[in-house]
Amino acid sequence: MTIKYIALRAVLLGALLFCACTLVCAQWFNVRNPGIPRLPDGKANLSAPTPKTHDGKPDLSGIWQPSPPYIGNIASDLKPGDAPFQPWAAALFQHRRDTESKEDPTGNCIPGGVPRSDAVPYPFKIVNSEKMLIILYEAVHSYRQIFTDGRELPKDPNPTWQGYSVGHWEGDDFVAETSGFNDHGWLDNDGRPATDALHVTERFRRKDFGHMDILITIDDPKAYTKPWNVTLPLKFLPDTDLLEYVCGENNKDLQHLVGK
Repeated sequence: MTIKYIALRAVLLGALLFCACTLVCAQWFNVRNPGIPRLPDGKANLSAPTPKTHDGKPDLSGIWQPSPPYIGNIASDLKPGDAPFQPWAAALFQHRRDTESKEDPTGNCIPGGVPRSDAVPYPFKIVNSEKMLIILYEAVHSYRQIFTDGRELPKDPNPTWQGYSVGHWEGDDFVAETSGFNDHGWLDNDGRPATDALHVTERFRRKDFGHMDILITIDDPKAYTKPWNVTLPLKFLPDTDLLEYVCGENNKDLQHLVGK
């Protein structure tokens, strides 16, 4: 089974989760979350106004479902040339396409990194905290801490898969800045490369109760000739919670990642 097939399966699973999560996929069954605006039939009113925290900022907390198409190609909405490779990166990307992404780190249960984790078609939970915003990703059972206590990004970080994140508010947008990655990350299943020079800006913009966009700027001068932008839409999932995701348990895919 190739990464390409896994990506397709993930897309199909994401579509099922998107449509039926409140019915069948909850870790906790028959949970009716308080504080959710309801329609007369009892369903969540996803078009209701954006909820606010005690300090008047948009409340980003809850379970959010990414849209499936972007995990395969995070640049799928862009025109040719909007995300231009450096020559070596173009060659590496072509190699990954020719070999059907068999070297994808996530095939070995490594977290997808940023912004790839935002696009995986599995839900994630945003949790508000006094000095940080926490994201719990169902996929690969991973997490992020986006610190809001005023600290700066580290000058000489120990490179990591998920990077180091700090955040602040600009009006009603929560802005996360992430850097300090290692040199092995992929931006999507197709294999767009990233390097240790990657700096990702995520602008979380909740449009109403049930819809939020993440406006993302990818700036990696080692891999691309200019920064480029993508927008990932999210949908709120009411009355549900995350499933346990143990990537290495009964993993029968890895031996089939033969590529070409």
